[in-house]
Amino acid sequence: MRVDNRLADGAPMRSLACERCAAQVLVRKSSWQQTSVQWDGRSLALCAERDPADGSFEGCGSLRDTIREAALRGTIELADGAGSATAAR
Repeated sequence: MRVDNRLADGAPMRSLACERCAAQVLVRKSSWQQTSVQWDGRSLALCAERDPADGSFEGCGSLRDTIREAALRGTIELADGAGSATAAR
């Protein structure tokens, strides 16, 4: 996976593996309310919640939980600087 460090505000996308299925994606948390995720073919194939027969994929709850926990632990930084764990609750 190529990590894109060209973001204007200096917060790059970070590689993160889903705690449920180990699908590796690129993640950027702009704030507690906004998250960007880049999937590739391998990560989509590994996702335990994605149904390949279904043409639409709204996202993965397990990955959402993994990202939230990573942000709470500080593994994924918040671009807006609001790093307080209480803001996420």
